[in-house]
Amino acid sequence: MISLSRYAELLRVPGLRATLAASVVGRLPIGIATLAILLFLQERTGSFAVAGGAAALYVLGLATVAPFLGRLIDRFGPRPVLAAGAILYPGMLVALVVLAHSAAGRGWVAFAALAAGASFPPITICMRALYPRFLPDIALLQTAYSMDAALVEMVFILGPVLVALFVAAGHPFVAVLLAAACAGVGNVLFLRAPGVRNWSVQRAAGRRNPLGPLRSPPLLAVFAANFLYACAFGLYEIAATAFAAQHGVPAAAGVILALASVGSAAGVIVYGGRDWRAPVTLQFLVALGLMAAGLLILAPVSDLYLFGLLNVVAGSPMAAVIASQSLLVSRLAPREMLAETFTWGSTCLLAGISGGIAAGGMLVEVLAPSWILILATLSTLLAGVVVWAGVRGQG
Repeated sequence: MISLSRYAELLRVPGLRATLAASVVGRLPIGIATLAILLFLQERTGSFAVAGGAAALYVLGLATVAPFLGRLIDRFGPRPVLAAGAILYPGMLVALVVLAHSAAGRGWVAFAALAAGASFPPITICMRALYPRFLPDIALLQTAYSMDAALVEMVFILGPVLVALFVAAGHPFVAVLLAAACAGVGNVLFLRAPGVRNWSVQRAAGRRNPLGPLRSPPLLAVFAANFLYACAFGLYEIAATAFAAQHGVPAAAGVILALASVGSAAGVIVYGGRDWRAPVTLQFLVALGLMAAGLLILAPVSDLYLFGLLNVVAGSPMAAVIASQSLLVSRLAPREMLAETFTWGSTCLLAGISGGIAAGGMLVEVLAPSWILILATLSTLLAGVVVWAGVRGQG
């Protein structure tokens, strides 16, 4: 039975509600910064190439440095990492705005974007590593990861709306500064939250393997699947954008993607509100199967309005895929490597989305959007095969 009472029970856990609430403001830059950097620099330089390159470097910084930050959190706790990020990240975004307005060399602007991404405070990773500390009950842990995934979806809906408001007002640089302010204020609030204050470091017995979680075959299978379904996310985004442009309404792409996010948030709330008796690995596989089916039903659609509405259905399993993967990772990862393990998942997600967007951007020149959606379906199914082969009998 699906019930919101599970969420009420979750929020009654001592310290969890305050910690989760404190994380919200600091996570808003997830939905703001990349788009804000892109639109601000495009307006400032008149070049999508320059703006796109800086935005890509920002994402590259996020993806490459995250596992290192995760290892630092596992070893020293989150406070030093978050405190440094609360200073460096806003500073780099402010520097980017100042450099762009002062007509500094493009190399300096690109460096500021890369440094900003690399110094982004990993609040989401901290929350995902905190949930098992708060919740030994596997059922409530599933609800927690579902609520967390829904929160991230809402950030991805709200963030672009805030950016659009500043762009429409003719001040896109303010959107970049908003991301900086949210990160600074949000991290101060999060550092004072009960879960962060009471974080205890769990030391590994003996000398730690330099590969960390990468020496675990089941986790490597999960990371590979993570990359593959993230590629599907990127391909899907390009397909939706191309479909809207093909119908002469390119702005409809934003509405289509927003509808998918609404469906995704609703789907993961349903997933977290029920006690699933199936093993966690099977839950992840089913979620991947439903995601593949959702992408496939979009492929033959030719009507723009029907396509948009069906995206609510197609998007409904997407956040549940992330939530069930988080639950599986929490079961497979050693406690002393939990933060680093989650950061590898984030790196694979960002790399996969970027790869999918890049591949889709090239393929859409020669293939119809329907074929891009079919490729996204196949990539999702391949993710399921990798999990089935590499994680059977575990989790």
